[in-house]
Amino acid sequence: MIRRPSPRLLALAIAALLPCTAFAQSDAAPAAAAAPPAQQAEPQPAENPQAESPQATSQQPAAAEPVTLGAVRVTAERRVQDIQDVPMAITTVDGEKLQVLTSGGDDIRLLSGRLPSLNIESSYGRSFPRFYVRGLGNSDFDLNASQPVSLVYDDVVQENPILKGFPMFDMDSVEMYRGPQGTLFGRNSPAGVIRFSSARPQQEFGGYGRVSYGSYGTANVEGALTGALSSTVSARVSLLHQRRDDWVDNVNNGPGDDLEGYRDTAARLQFLFSPSDTFEALANVHMRRLDGTARVFRAGAIRPGSNDIADGIERDKVSIDAGNEQTLRQVGGSLRMRWDLGRTTLHSITGYESVTDYYSRGDIDGGSIYDQFPPNEPGEALFPAESADGLPSHRQLSQEFRLESNEWGRFDWQAGLFWFDEKIDIDSFSYDGFGGAQNGYAKQHQDNTAWAVFASGDYDLSERLSLRGGLRYTKDEKDFVAERVQGPFGSGPIAPIAVSPSDDDVSWDLSAIYKLSDATNVYARVAKGFRAPSVQGRLMFANAALPADELVTVGQTETVLSWEAGIKSQLWDNRMRIGFALFRYTVDDQQLTAVGGDANVARLVNADKVVGQGAELDLEAYLTPNLLVTLGASYNDTEIDDPDLSVFPCALDVGFSFCGVRDPESSARPGTVLIDGNPLPQAPRHVYNFTARYGIPLGDGELFAYTDWAYRSEASFFLYDSVSFRSQPSTEGGLRLGYNWADGDYEVALFGRNITDEMTAVSGIDFNNLTGMLNEPRTWGLQFSAKF
Repeated sequence: MIRRPSPRLLALAIAALLPCTAFAQSDAAPAAAAAPPAQQAEPQPAENPQAESPQATSQQPAAAEPVTLGAVRVTAERRVQDIQDVPMAITTVDGEKLQVLTSGGDDIRLLSGRLPSLNIESSYGRSFPRFYVRGLGNSDFDLNASQPVSLVYDDVVQENPILKGFPMFDMDSVEMYRGPQGTLFGRNSPAGVIRFSSARPQQEFGGYGRVSYGSYGTANVEGALTGALSSTVSARVSLLHQRRDDWVDNVNNGPGDDLEGYRDTAARLQFLFSPSDTFEALANVHMRRLDGTARVFRAGAIRPGSNDIADGIERDKVSIDAGNEQTLRQVGGSLRMRWDLGRTTLHSITGYESVTDYYSRGDIDGGSIYDQFPPNEPGEALFPAESADGLPSHRQLSQEFRLESNEWGRFDWQAGLFWFDEKIDIDSFSYDGFGGAQNGYAKQHQDNTAWAVFASGDYDLSERLSLRGGLRYTKDEKDFVAERVQGPFGSGPIAPIAVSPSDDDVSWDLSAIYKLSDATNVYARVAKGFRAPSVQGRLMFANAALPADELVTVGQTETVLSWEAGIKSQLWDNRMRIGFALFRYTVDDQQLTAVGGDANVARLVNADKVVGQGAELDLEAYLTPNLLVTLGASYNDTEIDDPDLSVFPCALDVGFSFCGVRDPESSARPGTVLIDGNPLPQAPRHVYNFTARYGIPLGDGELFAYTDWAYRSEASFFLYDSVSFRSQPSTEGGLRLGYNWADGDYEVALFGRNITDEMTAVSGIDFNNLTGMLNEPRTWGLQFSAKF
């Protein structure tokens, strides 16, 4: 058992170190180092920060100017601003940090815990990430599930969870906006927005390449090439290929590794047409192809009576009796146009996304089929459970027109229209665990159309005080139909069930920011967001005798009212940047998913009220001219407030419970437990992250060391409270040792991810056998990169 450092002690140690370091630096000889490159976002063109090291200039000779932090530019309000002037909690990730985090071949889940209040998990592996911000998320594993955290990639909302797994590569910026963002962003975003912006084409010829190889045959190849095609047209092509060999042996089918390998390829082609200063058009075409294995579920991974990993569990071994495979094909495109009309600018954003083929099949019970009933060991399965889900057809279209003022003095504004249309087909399959033959088939179809009109403005009451407000009206309509064609275990079909929920709502926000000094701003923000009604029609394992309104459930409209106040400051002669926020929110009619239970059926429920509150810290500082540190911290306290809400827990109906349910049983609904007072699932109370980079000039280059650490406290996997279905507190660290030369154009580095090889369960399946899913293993590797 690895002893984990106390997160509180870590935070106190950093805080105590800062004044001591400041005193030490006052006696040190000054040295020069350029500020990290500002994170530019559209519509401003910017060089790719991943192609150069932010600390490359630390190789320069000593000079009179001390090291300082550069400005961070963000687009949380759909226009380029200094992060200090935006009245909301924002965290950004720069190019070097992304290079460090992605070096081990991990997918988008690598951001989990690396930003305050952010958790990401998936029961589908490298696809279908589920995001949680400030505790708000959706644990539903249905391919039709909606999420309260919106992901916007190159200004196009990615609504379906499969789209949200598109890889991060050749990025210009990564930004996370916490709290409701429904005024300016196009879809459900009551919890927040994560925004990715790709590097844009440049007229000047250039590019970069990066290749790495490490443990388990993990290889990563990434690169980009940009340049002019004419005096008015420039292009950029970007490529990512990640692969890993199978490294987990299914001992049930003999020797040989046959699980956890993948081949993941993504590409992006962009053309920028700029015939004049008053018009530009940016076209983007992208694709992804993933072949590999689905998530590996492990029966008996959790020790009964605790949430520890069970004795005998090994990362590279599992015993399952069913198939495991995953394929994904995705294509998309966008066209972003801008017209400068003088006093105003008109923007048009057209987006298209399509999943052309998706199929994921796994052994859900995570083990071998039972040999007696009831099972007497946690590693045995109550019944065989092998299933698959697929998207034979998916298409998303979106269009936005936005008109904004061009520096109207004390008052600026923007207004626009948004339209969204999605069509999706879902196939669900069940297989006979004894022979692998298909024994069940269900299907869903949904058409979702939404449109919105929005406006916002900001007014400078004085040189120190600014106000901002916004409104958005949204109308959302769905047409949904589901049926079970073939029922597993001899159960019959279920005739098509159709529902057509629709609703409209108004989102708004009001904020104020006050300049205490040239270096310090304080702000307050109140915002209302909503999430349109969701539909849950997972019929595969449902009881056909139930009424239609229980087989297909429709959630009520979910609304969030959030209050936030904070401070942002540049301290220590611009060598330190700090942001601190306090928040509290109330969610009415939150749409929650009661996952699993004795019948492995996901049920959509609404909680009367959920309350969350907490605090967040972002800090970045040069402790010495050569030592840059960052610290992120968050505290999230969530609570379900609904005395009558009950859900099915793990397998209570068979007379025993390996998971140790701690909630009281409901007298009104036999077999269920009351969840009033429980925290939200996958909502760790504490999240801390820390990075440190130290560089030493050596010869014609720089020798550097970079380390990053992330801590998350325990969190419940499900709505009910149990002893076993809770993650353990976890601390994962990374290390990078390298040398760059030629002004940072070339770099070679040794890297390690999860260097302590901590093993913990990050999610579970609540049959009767304590099935769990493990975190990523320790990996080591070597990387070389070059830019030109």
